[in-house]
Amino acid sequence: MSSHRLPTPGRFVRVDGVPLHVVTEGTGPLCVLSGGLGMAWFDWDAVAALLAPYRTVVRFDRPGLGLSAPAPAPPALAAEADRIARLLDGLGHDGPATVVGHSLAGFHAEAFARLHPDRCDGVVLVDGSIEEDPRPRLPRAVRTAWAGGVAGALSAAGLPRALGPVARRLVGRASTVGSHPPHPWERAGYRTSRVARACVLENATYPYQAADLVALRRDRPMPSVPVTVLAAYDGSETAGRLRWLERQRALAAELGGRFAVAAPAGHLVMADVPESVARAVLDLTDTGRDVTRLP
Repeated sequence: MSSHRLPTPGRFVRVDGVPLHVVTEGTGPLCVLSGGLGMAWFDWDAVAALLAPYRTVVRFDRPGLGLSAPAPAPPALAAEADRIARLLDGLGHDGPATVVGHSLAGFHAEAFARLHPDRCDGVVLVDGSIEEDPRPRLPRAVRTAWAGGVAGALSAAGLPRALGPVARRLVGRASTVGSHPPHPWERAGYRTSRVARACVLENATYPYQAADLVALRRDRPMPSVPVTVLAAYDGSETAGRLRWLERQRALAAELGGRFAVAAPAGHLVMADVPESVARAVLDLTDTGRDVTRLP
């Protein structure tokens, strides 16, 4: 079945004037899932299915990604953390939430905890991005303007429509150790100029978000909530892969959290071993009662 015939899952919630696509399912304590650079709600399908019996699971698309409308301003760390809080307000969830951030969204999850400590009761970083000493080389406005120009040129040439879904599949294959069929919604989203522009802007603003997080760590303490850093490990013994595990372990120590390894897994841990992500979430606040029920 082609994606345009599929019913649109979830609903749209306007946050700061931008209609955001959000899918909510399950019952129990609140859990928010946020994907890495350029990712969409459906990347969490397997994790959400495992968590829904025990958690109220919220998945959303950042502006321009998935089915969400674009935002007038490029991404920024504090704005992304605030977006999570305002989305939960729009959904009527005023209680604390466990925030799960994958890759780039690990920055957002940590920033949410530091900026909205009363709204956070746990953090899980799934192979989260790490930049120990980020130093952007260009002024933010210059780099984002350049990125916007690149996105416009790509769209004018028709490249998102022609190559977007193919590029998405290639990234997925390079970031997993298992074989995963394409999602029915992949073609619908990744062939659009809207999603292409959002991906380019997230990539362009990455170093500034990293630098903002380093500054935030100096100014805003991490609240006393449980933290798990879940690192992907594909089983290889290369120096780069082992070094990555050590950097993830160091991040867990810096945040006063628990370090765990998901294996065998590529960077898209939620696709390769979704049960590892679900267990990490449930382990934050449970004593094993729910975890033992996972397949």
